Amino acid sequence: MPTEAEQHLRSWIDRESQAEAMIPLIGRLYRDNNVVTGIYGRRLVNRSAIDILKAHRFARQVDETELPVSQTLPLVRALTTLDLGASSIDIARLHARYRTSAHASTGDLDSFLREELAEVIGRAGVGLAAPRDIVLYGFGRIGRLLARIIVGTASSASGLRLRAIVVRQGGADDLAKRASLLRRDSVHGPFEGSIRVDQENQAIIANGTFIKVIYASDPAAVDYTAHGISDAVVVDNTGRWRDEEGLSQHLRAKGVSRVLLTAPGKGELKNIVFGVNHEQIGAEDQIISAASCTTNAITPVAKLMDDAYGIDHGHVETVHSYTNDQNLIDNFHSGERRGRSAALNMVLTETGAAKAVAKALPRLSGRLSGNAIRVPTPDVSMAILNLELDRETTKDELNRFLRRESLEGSLHKQVDYIDSAEVVSTDFVGTRAAGIVDGLATIVNGRQAILYVWYDNEFGYSAQVVRVLEHMTNSAPVKYPKVEPGHLASSNGAALPAT
Repeated sequence: MPTEAEQHLRSWIDRESQAEAMIPLIGRLYRDNNVVTGIYGRRLVNRSAIDILKAHRFARQVDETELPVSQTLPLVRALTTLDLGASSIDIARLHARYRTSAHASTGDLDSFLREELAEVIGRAGVGLAAPRDIVLYGFGRIGRLLARIIVGTASSASGLRLRAIVVRQGGADDLAKRASLLRRDSVHGPFEGSIRVDQENQAIIANGTFIKVIYASDPAAVDYTAHGISDAVVVDNTGRWRDEEGLSQHLRAKGVSRVLLTAPGKGELKNIVFGVNHEQIGAEDQIISAASCTTNAITPVAKLMDDAYGIDHGHVETVHSYTNDQNLIDNFHSGERRGRSAALNMVLTETGAAKAVAKALPRLSGRLSGNAIRVPTPDVSMAILNLELDRETTKDELNRFLRRESLEGSLHKQVDYIDSAEVVSTDFVGTRAAGIVDGLATIVNGRQAILYVWYDNEFGYSAQVVRVLEHMTNSAPVKYPKVEPGHLASSNGAALPAT
């Protein structure tokens, strides 16, 4: 009779073995069928057995129970027999839907998958979007994270292809330093893969993606066609120009067709928060804005709250990590208070994020005020929404609603939910959701609701920018299972047969 300690070790070895068995299956789906697999937004492609087990463990934050690898392995194995077309499949959501389906009682996984994935079965990788050239104008914090995300999906169902970055030359060793900053990041860790510098061709080669480095200071003077780039979308992440007149300089460059700004747009520019108003992007829109990181964190949650409870008015206080706009130590700054040391102070400053919500969600115009405090952390911020609702609710009811929406709602990629008493800001580094509701911190008093929303103001925002890019270029992979409002897997549904 094995001891309890021996049983735990044996269980771990079994699960590790099953995760190892899943790796070649995930790879085969990715390379042969252009299928990207994930667990609640956490990609499984090119991950180790430990990473896969961690992703299964993470599912408890959503489903309140760890996702059994013994049940996902047969699901992934079954997917490899269907000769699928290009798509993105969330294994956890697919598993949850199976558990509550009629097929679960009979153990007929094959029939379930054939119904759920009927549109892509037998398509042998077909459906891959036509490649679309992307140029990053600027290569700072957001630019490098965009590069990581786009390069990471270059061989998948996404049609985005990073072709070039445009910067001002900083010296003779500029190329090597740019590559080094992409390779190593103090906040987000090392680049996942290989990066080489091609000095002769003035390029960075990241995981096989050839990225031309173009030195220029005048957006209109760049001839992208000379580098084989055409019909490109330029992503301006410099923040130097934020209105149509300034950004239109990019459109005068040869080879450019559209421009996306990674900052709040001024004037009549459309400020897009993916998931909320991205359908407003028309073919005629040559220049649009992806709004700000804070606006992307606030707006999806505000939309859910206004749809379900109505928002009479409210205030948003942002506790924001410091940025490169601030000084490391006290020095002159054109902005109020921002000249004081970012590393030593909490800095009260202004934010237009609350008002900017109205650009994406006009019905909230004039209902929200906002302010911000910059704090001495390098990444991950928090928005505190103090809302006066149109009707009363309770903490439990509100949290159940937000958790359900994070699972199966139309904004589940934008709004995540967690109710752990142990999490702190660093636990959210690298999250792809626009905002994560901290359920334990929720306060409700009749019609007053106070919500605490974490967000990775760098990576989470960059993920939103990429979603806008994919929508602009019609290059987003079809995602499964498809969202059906009101559909929520129960936590005690039938399980997949164990292997």
